[in-house]
Amino acid sequence: MAEFSKQYCDVWDNEFPYDFDIEKIAKDLTKGNYYPIICEGFGFLAIAKDRNGQILLGFSANSKNMHSSIVWQDYNNFMASQYKSLEEELKKEREDRIF
Repeated sequence: MAEFSKQYCDVWDNEFPYDFDIEKIAKDLTKGNYYPIICEGFGFLAIAKDRNGQILLGFSANSKNMHSSIVWQDYNNFMASQYKSLEEELKKEREDRIF
């Protein structure tokens, strides 16, 4: 069964029910540990908290092979990029409208 994070639903489909909250899971993590969970929307495989307490999202280094090594991305930077993509998509939709 596909699972979607609250944050994915907040950005891309706020009417879609979410299955888990990235920040809530990260809050309970001990620094230096990770929690394996797949977000079908964003495509990550794990949530981690680094030694400084920053939230990280783990993505497969090879999108075709989920057993490849993990690439960790800063959660805040990743979310900023998602909101920027949404903004660009909405702008394009407005420009594509024919009146």
